[in-house]
Amino acid sequence: MKLEELPAPQPSPDQVLVRIHAVGVNPYEIYIRAGTYASQPGMTAPLPYTPGCDAAGVIEKIGTNVTDVKPGERVYISGTTTGAYAEYCVCGANDVHHLPASTSFAQGAALATPYMTAYVALFQVAKAVPGENVLVHGGSGGVGSALTQMARAAGLVVFATGGTPKGRKLILENGAHHVLNHHEKDYLEKALELTGKKGFDIIMELAAHINLARDLPALAKRGRVVVIGSRKPIEINPRDLMQRNAQIRGVSLFNATPKELISAHAALVAGLENGTLRPVIGKTLPLKKAAKAHELIMEPGAYGKIVLEP
Repeated sequence: MKLEELPAPQPSPDQVLVRIHAVGVNPYEIYIRAGTYASQPGMTAPLPYTPGCDAAGVIEKIGTNVTDVKPGERVYISGTTTGAYAEYCVCGANDVHHLPASTSFAQGAALATPYMTAYVALFQVAKAVPGENVLVHGGSGGVGSALTQMARAAGLVVFATGGTPKGRKLILENGAHHVLNHHEKDYLEKALELTGKKGFDIIMELAAHINLARDLPALAKRGRVVVIGSRKPIEINPRDLMQRNAQIRGVSLFNATPKELISAHAALVAGLENGTLRPVIGKTLPLKKAAKAHELIMEPGAYGKIVLEP
């Protein structure tokens, strides 16, 4: 990847032009660049290609058919036709969303993919209800932080794991009732003891290729594992599901319906406004360091969100 100077794109009658102040970096952007994206293996983007779909900024210009937003509004972005790794991008009018004044642009850039994924996974796929035990595997990254904050605000009993002292401190700050070190061999046994050996109603799994086989015996009866991330195949014992009437459910934000997305965005804006959602920024880099950001996001010890600033 390299930084180049191009003319600012212009919106069609149904689009808006956004001046970008911060860009969120996501793992799937690395997979697309490498041609290893799971849902479209071997896919390579037509060149020249500007990556990214998550960002935050100010509306610069609107198309003649756009009525719901106006120039000067602060927004976060959940999709763009021209790419988010830029100073300006063109978006569909439905892909820009109100960003409260109390939320920074960097936090806004951390919203769309991780927080939307967390909301869809926890409430629309897992069907979480207050009082349930939920384990967040990998609670210190962008999605894990979002899950922890949402689950605590919704009245669930939140367990989360982190691999570093810094990450585990963040998990507690995000509202988890119990935090565990997933590098300890017996951490799941310790977690089960904390549930009174009842097990977990929900396990939110961000690294299924490592954890899924061990997750299943830790479920309560009728428990469900929601697979959010996995990098390779894994072998499981189906009897662990049968003995509990348990389920494995997969989630991809790209499969959400328009109605589900509208509901999720409404919940995110409300959470920002009432303070229950607080996106965590782990590292900020200039846009010209995008290649470095792609290296950092794949390293272990996730902490918050990596953000680029044009």
